[in-house]
Amino acid sequence: MHETPGMAAALPAGALSQRLFGHLRRSDQQLWGRVYLEGLLRTHGKKTVRRMAAVVTGSESASASLHQFVNASPWEWAPARSELARWVDQSLPVRAWTLAPAVLPKRGSYSVGVHQRFLPAAARTVNCQLGIGLFLGSGPVQVPVDWRLFLPPRFTRDEAVRDRVKIPATAKPQPLWASALSLVRETTSWSYGRTAPVVADLTALCDVVPLARRLHGSGHAFVLAVPGQTTLADPELPPGDRESARGMLLRRGVRHRVGAGRQIVSYDTPVHGLRPDGERVLGSGRLLAEWDASGGRAGRIWLTNITDRHPAELLELACSPRGAQAAIHRMGEEFGLLDFEGRSFPGWHRHMTLVSAAYACGMLEGMER
Repeated sequence: MHETPGMAAALPAGALSQRLFGHLRRSDQQLWGRVYLEGLLRTHGKKTVRRMAAVVTGSESASASLHQFVNASPWEWAPARSELARWVDQSLPVRAWTLAPAVLPKRGSYSVGVHQRFLPAAARTVNCQLGIGLFLGSGPVQVPVDWRLFLPPRFTRDEAVRDRVKIPATAKPQPLWASALSLVRETTSWSYGRTAPVVADLTALCDVVPLARRLHGSGHAFVLAVPGQTTLADPELPPGDRESARGMLLRRGVRHRVGAGRQIVSYDTPVHGLRPDGERVLGSGRLLAEWDASGGRAGRIWLTNITDRHPAELLELACSPRGAQAAIHRMGEEFGLLDFEGRSFPGWHRHMTLVSAAYACGMLEGMER
């Protein structure tokens, strides 16, 4: 057996559970944390609490305790996620912090955050919850360590609705780019200064320019997909003096041959940043895209403030969102992502924490074999 370079030995579920939940004072909470985690790993098919309880404990009656642990037992998920993030960082060569959305189909209208959303890729509207996750990893190997749940207006303005699904007062309405930024800031607080470029394709969900400005102003390296019509000039310039990202690449971009029949087009452009204290900063950046020579057009366009790497290396980094989406799909198929039995805000976050831990355990243990 060969260990992946820079990867620590994978923890079995029991040891990982102890690391995530060892800080809990009550032994019964530690027990049910381990049972839930092992249930997600060992139960085939739909991960209901009844089936997981039967598989791990041999008793279906333990399902009430599992349901209680996730939905009502008073434990905070942030400490468990911070431990998960540190373990993944120790276990993988982390070259990107990838932000990726998870659309979770739901029935009814009572689950926290549920709303109607049009999905351009599927060309249809679904009833769903929308989560944004932060993944650590490299290329196709991406492991989730933290999550935010999008709350539409009726879940933030109606106090009766907030109370029913147990949304805490600290959960404020915010745009999706701000949720993504909060994920980066929280992971930074856990990482002891060890960071990686933030990579994301959130163009179907929100305006990413405010996210880019704040990441740059906070000193974070990033590679973010941007719509072709995005303008990157000083926001105080008149609209007529601003040029679109696609226009910059098409008219002034430099083409780089990176293989037989493959080209990348790039254009150096200033990047405007906004510091946490509100001060504006200006730095160097770059637009880049794969170039379709036969059609004379640029593919997906990316904005980055990383200027000391070859464009081909940056586009390799930009593949990380595909790895994160593959992880989300596998979490739904094999690790119970879609099987949460509850409607509350705390329950959703606890379930996502446990599913992320189960995926990390299964993924890294599989890499060890």
